[in-house]
Amino acid sequence: MNPLTAGVTRANEGLDGISWSILGQTYVPKTLTEESFSWHATLPPGTFVPPHIHTTQDEFIYMLEGRLDLLLDGKESFATAGDLIKLPRNIPHGLFNKSDATVKCLFWVSPTARLYDLFWGLHSMAEQKPADVVALSAKHEVDFLPPPPDAG
Repeated sequence: MNPLTAGVTRANEGLDGISWSILGQTYVPKTLTEESFSWHATLPPGTFVPPHIHTTQDEFIYMLEGRLDLLLDGKESFATAGDLIKLPRNIPHGLFNKSDATVKCLFWVSPTARLYDLFWGLHSMAEQKPADVVALSAKHEVDFLPPPPDAG
């Protein structure tokens, strides 16, 4: 992994032109170093990231548009534009777009660990079947938990 270089990553552009499709969402990587990894995410209505735990990373989400419902350490909450979501390592969390509007936000993790590689792996799957997503994620230090009954 390369050190951080000075400059601007333009709106609607990602590193090396990368755009991933993961669980019905679009992730566009913005920065990548050993210490941190950031990406812009677009979550259409009805999509979600099932409850999971990052064992080696702290995760942050800055809300740009829309509303995300959260399940954070067993408690329900939500965030809207301008809010910062803080997800410490080893704390279970799930993210749900239950609204009729698209959510746009900026995610980042510290350190990067194996998340960048996981996103490539998930994007490259012919079909993102739940069991396969869970198995691949576990190999990349992200442990999925059973989704709550009203996730969809």
